[in-house]
Amino acid sequence: MFNMEEIMKINLLTDITYQSGAIVSKTIVKNDGGNFTLFAFDKEQSLSEHTAPFDAIFFCCEGKFRVTIDSQEHIISGNELIVLPANIPHGVIAEEQSKCFLTMIKTKT
Repeated sequence: MFNMEEIMKINLLTDITYQSGAIVSKTIVKNDGGNFTLFAFDKEQSLSEHTAPFDAIFFCCEGKFRVTIDSQEHIISGNELIVLPANIPHGVIAEEQSKCFLTMIKTKT
């Protein structure tokens, strides 16, 4: 895990690998302002519906995801992103082996 004071070069496709029947995650940045995490989902792996207290950006690097936000389904594939609003239920299912990154943006109150 890095802080934002370090220079880093990341390859979104090769810096994380698939694992059969699993979701692999790699936190790149985590600080008071938010976090940036890479994920590799094997086919049909999912994150069940949940809420988060902060807005997030879900970017599909490769593959295809079915993202449900407030009971509405969206298909997101390579090089597309979707915004996940704070406090709105959302879930993710990988339609095939897929990689993404999630950026959570924490706002100061």
